[in-house]
Amino acid sequence: MQTELSAAGAAGAPAAPGALVSAEDRKVLAATLVGSAIEWYDYFIYVQAAGLVLGSLFFSPFAKENPELSLILSFATVGVAFLFRPLGAIFCGYMGDRYGRKRVLAATLILMGVSTSLIGVLPTYAQIGIWAPIMLVALRVLQGFSAGGEWGGAALMAVEHAPGNRRALFGAFPQIGVPLGMIVATGVLWCITAAIGSDNFMAWGWRISFLLSIALIIVGVIIRRAVEESPVFLEMRSRRSHSSAPLGTLLRKHPREILLTTLIFVGNSTGGYLLVGFFISYGSRALHMPAQEVLMICTLAAVCWLGSTLLGGWLGDRIGRVRTFQLGYVLLALWAIPMWSFIDSGDVTKFAFALVVLAVPLGLTYGPQAALYAEMFPADVRYSGVSTGYALGSIFGGAFAAMIAQAIITATGLSWMVGVYLIVMAAISFIAVTLVKDRPGTNLHAD
Repeated sequence: MQTELSAAGAAGAPAAPGALVSAEDRKVLAATLVGSAIEWYDYFIYVQAAGLVLGSLFFSPFAKENPELSLILSFATVGVAFLFRPLGAIFCGYMGDRYGRKRVLAATLILMGVSTSLIGVLPTYAQIGIWAPIMLVALRVLQGFSAGGEWGGAALMAVEHAPGNRRALFGAFPQIGVPLGMIVATGVLWCITAAIGSDNFMAWGWRISFLLSIALIIVGVIIRRAVEESPVFLEMRSRRSHSSAPLGTLLRKHPREILLTTLIFVGNSTGGYLLVGFFISYGSRALHMPAQEVLMICTLAAVCWLGSTLLGGWLGDRIGRVRTFQLGYVLLALWAIPMWSFIDSGDVTKFAFALVVLAVPLGLTYGPQAALYAEMFPADVRYSGVSTGYALGSIFGGAFAAMIAQAIITATGLSWMVGVYLIVMAAISFIAVTLVKDRPGTNLHAD
């Protein structure tokens, strides 16, 4: 027990200048990064497939009569999963605050992998009719539940193990699992399409990308099992100080924090899901760009997103979490409309430039998020708090972003109006984060 307490105390104390990252720290960072990347690979494979093939396969009656409606319905299934994120956040947050972060993370990874793999063997509408979209939505619900519990646990494992002066940078590692998952997802789709051709990809090749999740989940679970439990949770357990009803305590004592964490994320979530879902479909369908080129461009943008997320974490420790967020949201709002002149040019280079620049403010508003959120909640309700705020922010931001963007263009015929939508969401998040007091020196341990 003394060893556990020593480890717990070390995590909250500032590291000595120039101190090296320990072997255990490296294991934690690797586990949170790899696990998050695998989890989000599963999620992004669906988002990207929704824009490329699922509309015509699972909503075929609408695809024949109204292709745009089938695409909107396909994007709507992306949003359905978000509606169940809060349920996953509440349940997994309760379990994580009661029984530990590590066990819950393994469970969410397995659940996501199983539901993703089952999508890869689903029959289509042409084979079983209306039951095809019903089963698709059911599996999306499981994915949403899993994703709702995943982020909070991964973020806290990284932040609660971090030296006090490196929390934002440590917290950026599970964050870069998101663009890394996108890189792997778009890379896999590109390789499959290049290897078997577009026609075979539409017919059966898309299933391969979902079935690959089985192997990835095995790797992720093995890596995560090798990591020690969060030192903050170990300290709570040693003191028997974990809450008997963390959700009730959270709602009663921290409604303002829940509201702010929700609103802080809506701008980033909206922009992120336009990048990972909508622009792939828009480039290939509306601009008639080759699907392989669009996938490669989105992969390049994801690489930039990964780098800017690490930059956001680094800046969060240098100039503060709030200032980094503010900088990112100002840049996002300034780029939201001008980028459409590059996108609608139909030129591959200009399209790539627009998305790469978009990825910069997305990273700045994502890198310091884990540290900022963790410092807003006390230890006994922290998993529940950060997970709930993240899940609700995803619903009001990214859940239906692709569907809303498509509906805006369909209704107005003006693509740049999507930029106005993005500016509004960025402004909401800017105001919310401005209302938060930066607390980089906050003690993360139980009182």
